Amino acid sequence: MKLKKYIILCLITSLTGGLSAQKTMTGIEVLKKDNFKILEGKRVGLITNPTGVDNSLKSTIDILFEAPNVNLVALYGPEHGVRGDVHAGDKVENSTDPSTGLPVYSLYGKTRKPTPEMLQGIDVLVYDIQDIGCRSFTYISTMGVAMEAAAENGIEFIVLDRPNPIGGEKVEGNLVEDGYISFVSQFKIPYIYGLTCGELARMLVGEHMLAKDCKLTVVPMKHWKRSMDYTKTGLQWIPSSPHIPFGILLPPVGNRGRAALPLHRSGIYHTVPNVRSRMDRCR
Repeated sequence: MKLKKYIILCLITSLTGGLSAQKTMTGIEVLKKDNFKILEGKRVGLITNPTGVDNSLKSTIDILFEAPNVNLVALYGPEHGVRGDVHAGDKVENSTDPSTGLPVYSLYGKTRKPTPEMLQGIDVLVYDIQDIGCRSFTYISTMGVAMEAAAENGIEFIVLDRPNPIGGEKVEGNLVEDGYISFVSQFKIPYIYGLTCGELARMLVGEHMLAKDCKLTVVPMKHWKRSMDYTKTGLQWIPSSPHIPFGILLPPVGNRGRAALPLHRSGIYHTVPNVRSRMDRCR
């Protein structure tokens, strides 16, 4: 009986605490509030997956497709696909989205960079994917090479910003060395880099870290601070891959404070060529 009362008390405390805090507005929420003005009159391509949702968990795909003043014409699928139904590491195929009837071009198959043919008829590429703040996550690599493709094809690139789930104050790990650049270590940034995806996109352009700089617009969040981890945003965590089921922090480890999400520890093995090839053979 005491345990039951304790659980109920914890639930009430959790709920009232969530109500008192101001929920973070992600980029898609800000875009909606502005009535999609920056997309009006443009043919839009969207790079996203199941983490691209608003605060009511409605997919960014459906939001843009249903908006009367937005012309969404194509979708682009990163690792796991736009609907999250492809296993980790498996190739994503070109397809048609069953919900909208839009073409879906794979960015994790024969090519990981949008080709001119994929971008034909596109005026602007929109990126809306939840990051985890870890260099070995392939979504930021997809973002970077898509930015290069946008620049090469005269297309604007827009990032709908989202929180870094471990906050914006933790920066740890070495930089990638020459000869070890790969899709799980695409940029010379720390392993834990302390930026949101929008901030990272700005850095890639500002520091000229891409083959060609693109015309970049970041739709910023509201009510997010660098000191906030994901549990303080008031947002529902959507698994960004099968390896990241929960948007929570792990207990303290080592002498540098708390470790981040599970992939921050397991993902580093995929950045080491010999270890990665052995892990792939064990799949």
